[in-house]
Formats: sequence, structure tokens, C-alpha cells
Amino acid sequence: MTNILWFHSHWVWVALATTGLVGLWGLGLAILRRPTGRAFGIAVAVAIVAMLVQVAAGVALYVYGLRPLNSFHVFYGILIAVTFSLAYVYRAQLARRPALWYGLLLLFVMGLGFRAWANVA
Repeated sequence: MTNILWFHSHWVWVALATTGLVGLWGLGLAILRRPTGRAFGIAVAVAIVAMLVQVAAGVALYVYGLRPLNSFHVFYGILIAVTFSLAYVYRAQLARRPALWYGLLLLFVMGLGFRAWANVA
């Protein structure tokens, strides 16, 4: 369990950095009206997977009985999972302007991740 806790407390930076950078990339593409291309699609997938790995590590810690003192930490983790679920449901609408919508989605999720991290201490 301590390995999972170590991973969860360090992987957060990878998840936040990837969602933030790819989110900014998407907004930049949208503002400049550039096509997304395959590299952006792969980067979005990597950012989503990075954050979902973080959420999965948090779920594993919760199942093993290691719970944060502040319940808002768990709330933000659940909200991240719900946000990605809703994005999956509305993926056809997101595909109309992928750079803009995935950029905003990833920046929103990054914000939720920061809020979750801020509620640990």
C-alpha cells in the first residue's frame, strides 16, 4: 500500500502537467484555427490516461482503507471520473471543434486535479 501511496503522491504532477500542457495546446490550436492532426489526438489520449491512472491509484488507496482526512479530495477525484464519463458520452459534439473542446476539458480537469491536491494537507 505504501507503494501505491508513493505513486499517487508523485504521479499527480505527471497528470497535472500533461492535462495542462495538452489543454493549452488545444486552446492554442483553436485560437489560431489550426487543424488538430494525429499528434494532438494522441496527446489528448495520453493526458486522459495519465489522469485516469491517478484516479485509479486513488481508488486503490481508498479500497485498501487509506482515506484522506478531507473528504473533498475524494469528491474531486470522483468529479474527474464523472467529467471524463460525460466527455465520452458527448464525444460526437466534442469532435466538431476538437481543439477547443478537448483543450477546455483538459484544463478543467487539471483545475479539478489541483483542487484535489490542495485538499490533501
